[in-house]
Amino acid sequence: MDIFKKCFEYTDVKEAIEQGFYPFFIPLTDNEGTEVVYRGHRLIMCGSNNYLGLTTHPKVREAAIQATARYGTSCTGSRFLNGTLEMHEQLEKELAEWVGKDASLVFSTGMQANLGAVSALVGRSDVVILDKDDHASIVDGARLGYGKIERFRHNDMEHLERVMECLPENAGRLIVVDGLFSMGGDLAPLPELVKVAQKFGARLMVDDAHGMGVMGGGRGTAAHFGLTESVDLIMSTFSKSFASLGGFVAGDADVISYIKHHARSLIFSASIPPANTAAALAALDVMRTEPERAQHVNEIAEYMRKGYRSMGFNVGESVTPIIPVIIGDDQKTFAFWKLLFDAGVFVNPVISPAVPPGMQLLRTSYMATHTYEQMDRVLEIFGRIGKEIGVI
Repeated sequence: MDIFKKCFEYTDVKEAIEQGFYPFFIPLTDNEGTEVVYRGHRLIMCGSNNYLGLTTHPKVREAAIQATARYGTSCTGSRFLNGTLEMHEQLEKELAEWVGKDASLVFSTGMQANLGAVSALVGRSDVVILDKDDHASIVDGARLGYGKIERFRHNDMEHLERVMECLPENAGRLIVVDGLFSMGGDLAPLPELVKVAQKFGARLMVDDAHGMGVMGGGRGTAAHFGLTESVDLIMSTFSKSFASLGGFVAGDADVISYIKHHARSLIFSASIPPANTAAALAALDVMRTEPERAQHVNEIAEYMRKGYRSMGFNVGESVTPIIPVIIGDDQKTFAFWKLLFDAGVFVNPVISPAVPPGMQLLRTSYMATHTYEQMDRVLEIFGRIGKEIGVI
């Protein structure tokens, strides 16, 4: 059989484009943070992970420009060989201090951070235990490792305990969870997770891609719960609150050194470019000097949650700047997305298998730089279209 046969038979995208309901890979003409332009059509951006609004911050922009002027556009090599700058090590030192760990290690993307860290740690006699709503990068990192994979129902600590009880006694155990879940906007129950991990002699890793910069005064979900010392590894990305590209993992110095010398996604990838490194450093400095941004984005999120709920929308268990508007049907989700887009609101439609059947949703997310005038406009449009198509 021709291996390309499945490609030629895959017509879903063509059909969606023909029907005018294809919501992905939208090429923006301009991106000004809270507003974007698509073919002359201006939209309020409620689908970005730019939680602190730092992509347009003057300090962050200037830092990237100056780094490019000094170092050029790329390090053209792996961190392992010629691709490490003093700036990389400075960023690692400052990140470790920020999240309250001994050391950190910077990767070229957040995806690579999870792929490298998890696969390096989980060997043939080990078990990695995942929340069923964990990000794909965690799942893929677990698959790349040589150990066994177990999963537990989302945030279900009783089920996690039953899973742990069935593991081989001599197995190394690593529990990996998102700190802030990217679709539901809910938090992992870290106090309970820490107790289970300690009870069964497991290590706990938290992927705080969405929580960093937002929770715990910007220091993440572990800090939010006051459990920084009890969480063994903290991972995050630069592509969200840090307004850049890259990722890192932080923890005990010996553990980070081991990952540094065993993570294939680090060893065999070119290092994070100078501009992205400098932008992440500048964003971290803004987080330290402008802590009000983290507070304000959560105030905006609470304003929007109350607004949606008052109109009758289902926003699930969100307690963060990620607010799902649950529709529960593929067709209605795409129809709602298209009407919002045409009316000037950019959100992300999410359907099965990314979410369970019946939980199809519009993923909305908010920035510290959104204005209340913009938010009122978004709520007005949501309410009008929600009634028009019978969601509320």
